[in-house]
Amino acid sequence: MSEHPSRARWSALAVVCAGMLMVILDGSITTVALPAIQDDLHIGPGGLAWVVDAYVIAFGGLLLLAGRLGDLLGRRRIYLAGIAAFTVASVLCGLATGPATLISARFLQGVGGAMASAVGLGMVVGLFPEPADRAKAFGVVGFTGSAGASLGQVLGGVLTEGLGWHWIFFINLPIGAAALLAGLRLLPRDAGGGAGGGVDVPGAALVTGGLMLGVYSIVEGGPHGWTSAGTLGPAAAALALLAAFVFRQARAATPLLPLRVLARRTTALANLVQILLLGALFGFQVLVALYLQNVQHYGALDTGLAMLPAALAIGAVSLLVAARAIGRFGERRTLLLGLALLTVGLALLVRLPAGRFDYVADLLPTMLLGAGFGLAATALTALGMADARPEDAGLLSGVLNTTQQVGAALGVAVLTALVGGSGDAVDGFHLAFGVGATLLLAAFLLATALPARTAPVPAAAEPPAPVPN
Repeated sequence: MSEHPSRARWSALAVVCAGMLMVILDGSITTVALPAIQDDLHIGPGGLAWVVDAYVIAFGGLLLLAGRLGDLLGRRRIYLAGIAAFTVASVLCGLATGPATLISARFLQGVGGAMASAVGLGMVVGLFPEPADRAKAFGVVGFTGSAGASLGQVLGGVLTEGLGWHWIFFINLPIGAAALLAGLRLLPRDAGGGAGGGVDVPGAALVTGGLMLGVYSIVEGGPHGWTSAGTLGPAAAALALLAAFVFRQARAATPLLPLRVLARRTTALANLVQILLLGALFGFQVLVALYLQNVQHYGALDTGLAMLPAALAIGAVSLLVAARAIGRFGERRTLLLGLALLTVGLALLVRLPAGRFDYVADLLPTMLLGAGFGLAATALTALGMADARPEDAGLLSGVLNTTQQVGAALGVAVLTALVGGSGDAVDGFHLAFGVGATLLLAAFLLATALPARTAPVPAAAEPPAPVPN
């Protein structure tokens, strides 16, 4: 893939980003539409949680396997299959007339999303082997994520209130069809390493089962209690399966996850930092929406608009600043700066009022400091993929995406539980935001142990080149 002309590489990146946009867009849109889905399908609180959890469990559980299959069978093949599955599942979600159909289709969406997301970063690494171009490409990927989040927050409210919740899923059909058709024409073919040496089927079963049970125990811990049998049982089973997986990988002739990958210091630290970062930031996103709607009585559309400045700031920094910062200061310093801005932003939220609320004074500063995520996410992606060999790029992409999902699930479950467990609602929000800021401070301290620069990048790195149409 690295030998493709520059224009072809940026065109291929546009296809990869289109798929990522669809997956990210779906996540933020669905959150906004949950109350409407609950009313229309007459779903109880437990069933409504499964509209989200079915997707998260499939997505988080299959990322590692999907990433390795991309290395073995070809990342283009796995990516396109994932986009196709996600698009078909989205249509099934939109056509659902009952909870069972919707939840099943959401699980299939998670499968497709895992396949596409797991190999996406690996494809970017293959397309852009030069450090300077790769930093620009990761900036475009970061911009795509923030664009999907910002569009989802606003579009979810518009579609739900104007056309009905079914259209939050139907919107994926034109995006998915376009990404699939463009991918067939523009994505370079890669044969993969081949499965002739044998695929570690027992290892795949162990890690997929362990991750699914682990994510399940996390998402169930918040509503049912962290010490309940329904939480501790699956958590213990998940740990047993993952321990058996590690034991298997140390002895398998063709391991699914060679342990040498996890032994790399940069890879291990980057993934640990990501768990803390995403735990704080995903929890922050959910908590701010809950605060605005439950305490300040904002509507769904107003909530999306209130959070839009953060998404726009993240997108601008990802696209225009992150690559330059990495080129001049290196990945570690760029990451530390981003984490510092985010820590201050979350710490400011411990003063949110219960009564009279001034958006400009009380919330807008944090929304703007959210721009630090554009720096942190881009630098962290570069660090997490820095040690990627050609045969391991899909696997490392899967690992990075897996820790992202684990961190997000943990953060949302723990921080929302802190809010729900407080006798005073606003005190609960203050506590949760304080814990979130502490997680970011821990991520900052851990990030100081990362290497200053993973590869020489020209200091005068230019902003990302425009993606050709």
